[in-house]
Amino acid sequence: MKNIFQPEITSEVIARINNLTPTSPQLWGKMNVAQMLAHCNVSYELVYENKHRRPNALMKLIMKAFVKSLVVSEKPYKRNSQTAPSFLITDEKKFEKEKDRLIDFINKTQELGENHFDGKESHSFGKLTKTEWNNMFYKHLDHHLNQFGV
Repeated sequence: MKNIFQPEITSEVIARINNLTPTSPQLWGKMNVAQMLAHCNVSYELVYENKHRRPNALMKLIMKAFVKSLVVSEKPYKRNSQTAPSFLITDEKKFEKEKDRLIDFINKTQELGENHFDGKESHSFGKLTKTEWNNMFYKHLDHHLNQFGV
């Protein structure tokens, strides 16, 4: 899997994002492009902002047992997979705002570097390795950028 912490991969992902337009059509799924960008921002909001409720101990245990391996492995997501409630975006979003936020989050993550994330506590899965953080970040972005053909 490509390493989102490497500057050349960060640049590649940002170039793909910059190829999106407010009218880019999805190849599958229900979200429009602005909603998809907002959806991708949630991964970073969980790291950098305190705006999402933390799961209780039981839910965290369930997520670690049944969801974590799907999210942090190198196995690609299937199209039209079910998503966690905090990632559901159904209201209209502003394309440029969400695009700028996502690029800022990606740049911040790359600048902090993989060592910053190695052993860092995840909102839902407990401590993750730098490889697990990378897989989670890159795989999710790649999945949704492919969804919009970039």
